[in-house]
Amino acid sequence: MSELVMADPGDELDDEERDELHAALTDGLAELRTGGGIDAEELLSELWARG
Repeated sequence: MSELVMADPGDELDDEERDELHAALTDGLAELRTGGGIDAEELLSELWARG
C-alpha cells in the first residue's frame, strides 16, 4: 500500500513576503486585463533570440 505524501510542502515566505507576492500578482492580472503585458509567443521569441 502506498503512503500519501505532500509533493510540495510550500514555500519559505513569511506573511509579509506572501502579502507582497499576492499584491504583485493582483497588480499584474489587472494590467493584463487592461491590455498591458507582453504576448507569450513574443516573449519566448525574444528569449530564444538571446540564446
